[in-house]
Amino acid sequence: MTSIFEPVLADLGERQRDEILAAFAAVEHSPEPVPEAVAPGLRDATLRRSVAEMLHLIGRTLVRAGPGRWTSGYRDDVAARLTADGGNPLPLADRAVLTLVLVHSVAIPRTEGTLSGDSWVDGTPTPIEELQRRTQLPRGELRQSLGRLRAAGLVRVVPARLRPGTVPQNTAYLPGPQFHRLTETARRRLQEELILAAGPDTPLAAAIRRRRAPAATTERTAQ
Repeated sequence: MTSIFEPVLADLGERQRDEILAAFAAVEHSPEPVPEAVAPGLRDATLRRSVAEMLHLIGRTLVRAGPGRWTSGYRDDVAARLTADGGNPLPLADRAVLTLVLVHSVAIPRTEGTLSGDSWVDGTPTPIEELQRRTQLPRGELRQSLGRLRAAGLVRVVPARLRPGTVPQNTAYLPGPQFHRLTETARRRLQEELILAAGPDTPLAAAIRRRRAPAATTERTAQ
């Protein structure tokens, strides 16, 4: 494996190589973003650039997931190629359930002004009862789908937030730690896709389609 990275590591001392390799392994395999405090290869800006160069060699990129916290994700160009033919490893039911979690936990609160920023991990927990009301899936299939999404790191279970006059709920869901791995471009693209799906006739959706139209025309011309 290290032979792939020799162009990056060749002129470094043993200690620097070890710190860079450890940081690389941490951002690639840790389910949560890695704090700089526990990874010298991320804390030092020069070493961090080397980690980013290593990731670039395998189609990945370093993603800042908050102050002093890092993870990795697919480079934007690689992600575009992987999804160019509509490929998606998730079953249709899982995609629908994940979309519900994203819409109710993040997209709607952000539209209402109760959630700021562009993170897709923070938000308002969506109780399973709300998901059940919004889907035609039988309850057992919904729970199975949520279980698969949780195992993939795409959703996480949190305590439900109680609202005045509501019955206490035992289980609620937020987007999972895999959403830390979205690049800035990917986060913006996801936001636009949910707008197009949830409000295709809104002025904002029309503006998104107008902005995308020239790019689509250019792609067809190039082909």
